[in-house]
Parts: sequence; C-alpha cells; structure tokens
Amino acid sequence: MKKEGKLKKNMAAMALALALLLTTLIACSADSASDEDTEETAVTELHAAFSAFNSDATTIFLDGSNVVIETTGLPDHETVYWGEGNALYKEEPDVDRTPSIMSSNNNATTITVDATPNLTGSTVSTQLNTIGIAVSGASIFNDQEGGGPLNQAAASLDWTGAHIGPGVYHYHLEPKAFTDDDENLVGILLDGVFLYGRKCTSTGTYPTDLDSSGGHTTATQYTDGEEEYHYHIINELYSTTGSYLAFAGPYQGY
Repeated sequence: MKKEGKLKKNMAAMALALALLLTTLIACSADSASDEDTEETAVTELHAAFSAFNSDATTIFLDGSNVVIETTGLPDHETVYWGEGNALYKEEPDVDRTPSIMSSNNNATTITVDATPNLTGSTVSTQLNTIGIAVSGASIFNDQEGGGPLNQAAASLDWTGAHIGPGVYHYHLEPKAFTDDDENLVGILLDGVFLYGRKCTSTGTYPTDLDSSGGHTTATQYTDGEEEYHYHIINELYSTTGSYLAFAGPYQGY
C-alpha cells in the first residue's frame, strides 16, 4: 500500500511538472509572437507619400508610432488671399474675398497622426477647423462653414477652392492648384489616411468601389505595388460651387 501511495504521489508530481512546463512554453511562445507583431508594425521611416509635401512649408517627422506635421500653412501657389504686392498674388475679381490675407504669423498649424491608421474601429465624423494638411502646406477643412452648409461661403472661395476664415487659409473643394481631375496626392487627414484626387492611379480613371468616406484599398503611386487604404475626392459636383468637396467624412482610420 505504501509503494502504491508513493507511486501515485510521484505521478501527480510529474503531471504537475509537465503542466508547468507546458504553461511556460505557451507563455514564451505568446511573448515571441507578440514581439514579432511589434516588430512587424514598428514604423522606422516616413511613408513615401510625404515626399510630395511642400518642404518650404512643412516639417514632417516620426515621433514613436506617430507622425508629426508642422506647417506654416502658407501654400506654394497663387491666390487672391496672398494680398496685393505678394509675388504669389492672383487677381480674382469674382471672389468675394474675406478681410484676411495670409501672413507668416496667422497660418501655422501642427497635427499629429498615427503612422499606421487603425482601420478596425468605428468611423468618426469630421469636425470644424483643420481636418488634414494638404501637400501645399495649407489646411484642409470639411463641407461645413461656421456650423452650416458651405454654400453660404462659396462666393469667397478662390480659384482652387480655398479661403481664409477662421484664421487659416484652407481648402474646402478639390484644390485645383495641385490636383485637377487626376490622381495626384491631395494630403493627409487627421486619421493618418492619405487623400488623393478624383482618379485612381491603379486604373487611371474614377474608382467605382469607394466606401461612404470615399475610400478603398488599392496600390498607389507611393506604395511600390502594395495595396493600401486611402481616400479619393468623390467625383460628384457639390451643390452650386461647380466643383468637388475635398473631404466630408467620416474618418475611417481612428
């Protein structure tokens, strides 16, 4: 009986040791997988699309898992909002210009976005003020003006779909200064997703598979053949403006 009891105790001890060994192996394996996932998602260099941004107006750098975009907000193209006497001033007599003109001290903006957008969460509505930074260095706004529809301010929009108010020079419509019925990069939005013109470089024409935000997943001219989720300006005329909204939302990348 003593031998039988001792044998049972030894078997129980062996089973416990085996269970502990298996638990350790599983934990180590999980840690290893977690480390591999971290390594795979770590961002060590800026996306190639940032090379298209106006370097005279923007400073762009990685900060951990984020991208910081600092901009003077001063675009590199002509507009009436530069004011007479500026080399980039463009006479636009049909524009009901707002009182402001651009200067170095009233357009500076900084945004921080995820280097790898989260496309697994809920969609988020856009808000007033800056919703993104364009390649020119100026801000992108949504389809609202002062909490109401953009129509009420349409007369003040310049030739490239922008104006000043409040504060910064910003685009509401397709910014024709650098994307006009083409696939050019427009800029990046607050959720870290890039925005392109009305056409898609993967097909050379208007995409037909866009979601409610104007986004889809295909290769772009900056992804070296890899598919990536991105937005397009939707190819639908906006009301009486005779042009196309830059972005109305919702964001998909938060």
